[in-house]
Amino acid sequence: MGRNNPKNIKAHNDKLHKEQAKEKAKKNARAEKLKEIARKFNESKS
Repeated sequence: MGRNNPKNIKAHNDKLHKEQAKEKAKKNARAEKLKEIARKFNESKS
């Protein structure tokens, strides 16, 4: 199966973008957790 027709290109790009969105969501969730931990740590310090 070649990727050089519009249907296959679209399928490939959709899959790729879905994976990229998952990675981005994971990264954002991790950043939010770290912020929350830092906030709690700073509150408990003072």
